[in-house]
Amino acid sequence: MKVKVAATQMACSWDMEENLATAERLVRAAAREGGNVILLQEMFATHFFAFMDWKSEYFKFALPIEGNPILARMSKLASELGVVLPINFFERANNAYYNTVMMIDADGKQLGIYRKAHIPMGPPGCFEKVYTSEGDTGFKVWKTRFGNLGVGICWDQWFPESARCMCVLGADLLFYPTGIGSDCHDHWQTAMQGHAAANLTPLVASNRIGKEDGEFGSTTFWGRSFIAGPTGQIVAKASPNKEEVILGEFDLEAIREMRANWGVFRDRRPDLYWPLMTLDGQTPQGSLPPQRNG
Repeated sequence: MKVKVAATQMACSWDMEENLATAERLVRAAAREGGNVILLQEMFATHFFAFMDWKSEYFKFALPIEGNPILARMSKLASELGVVLPINFFERANNAYYNTVMMIDADGKQLGIYRKAHIPMGPPGCFEKVYTSEGDTGFKVWKTRFGNLGVGICWDQWFPESARCMCVLGADLLFYPTGIGSDCHDHWQTAMQGHAAANLTPLVASNRIGKEDGEFGSTTFWGRSFIAGPTGQIVAKASPNKEEVILGEFDLEAIREMRANWGVFRDRRPDLYWPLMTLDGQTPQGSLPPQRNG
């Protein structure tokens, strides 16, 4: 099966309706070009207040899943266009708050959520841990009309374990909605190219553009959304500062055959990977590393 994936990038204002209209326009543009799975950036409905601001008033932007107007609008759009949309939003669940993706299938059905596992906190001016808790869903892969899709969110993309877990779960394609801007663009891109190459799995990253200001400074998001092929090669890449849609097409069956032929999953040794289950690489007290059978 051949699947055409798309990444978009846009600047965001404080006006949610304006941002949703821009997002819808970009999704429609990608669909006109044949996009089957279309990725919007992280927290596209508002300014990304977790950068350069620490204000309790921003919790008002968190919405529950039930009755969520962002999800309702995007579900309707997905159904109309026959496209899959991984939609990132600020979620309120009782007294908990999460950075969350809802996977919406091409018939508009909401398949389920992934809550961002890795939450950054640190200079310069990133206060995401103030607003969101670490996700509790584990890594997820959804069977959609256009393949088995895995989604991580921004900071997740720096952790190879995230990509590997999704691929072990059967992901045909990896998606990372992103909101990032600093001086490490090359490192950011190279890290994700490595995820694609190590797992022989195409990867799509959608990043914000524009300058956003807060009490503690400002952030200029660097854009450069990109699509990487199964050996890490760049298939398409956007500019640093323009609203854009980029696309790439992949034959999922051919890539699956290539992945099997390489043997990178056949030759895995999970019985030796127990240090990954610790923070310091030491055997947890009172337990032994898992033993290989046979």
